[in-house]
Amino acid sequence: MSTLSLRLPKSLHEEIKKLARREGISINQLITTAVAEKLAALMTEEHLEKRARRSSKQKFQRVLRQARSGPPADEDRL
Repeated sequence: MSTLSLRLPKSLHEEIKKLARREGISINQLITTAVAEKLAALMTEEHLEKRARRSSKQKFQRVLRQARSGPPADEDRL
């Protein structure tokens, strides 16, 4: 573990305290979870952008040509 000194506006700090209390967790836990969620979202976006750069319209069309025509299977229906 490492320590990070963080300055927050009082209003934000108060809201974080209230939310942590309501969730039954520490402020540290709340902030750690929030940062982890944001990091995961940003890393997912980056991963999808890299995958998109490797794609091509030709590959997409090739996959579509392999798809069955007709109604979806029972297990695929909404």
